[in-house]
Amino acid sequence: MAEIRWTEEAHRWLYDIFEYIAADNPDADQKVVSGIYEKAQVLRRFPEIGHKYRTETDGDIRILLYGHYRIAYLLRSSSSIDILGVFHGALDIDRYLP
Repeated sequence: MAEIRWTEEAHRWLYDIFEYIAADNPDADQKVVSGIYEKAQVLRRFPEIGHKYRTETDGDIRILLYGHYRIAYLLRSSSSIDILGVFHGALDIDRYLP
């Protein structure tokens, strides 16, 4: 099984998503963030499940979808994954993944 590490940037994205949803719907904020987190746990058993976004020297950046959100992760090896960020589908992901 792969080890999943959340970067500081990814934690900030999750917090921002939580805060944004809480402003309009406090009952849904935890549900959405928990759903994103649980979806990412699928990567432990199926690290290549996400769409390949591009290849870097450290590995492949891949995208896993959850509702309106895209979970960007770096697949370093079949046993090592870094979650890079969580982006709403309306955002230009190229702007955030240089």
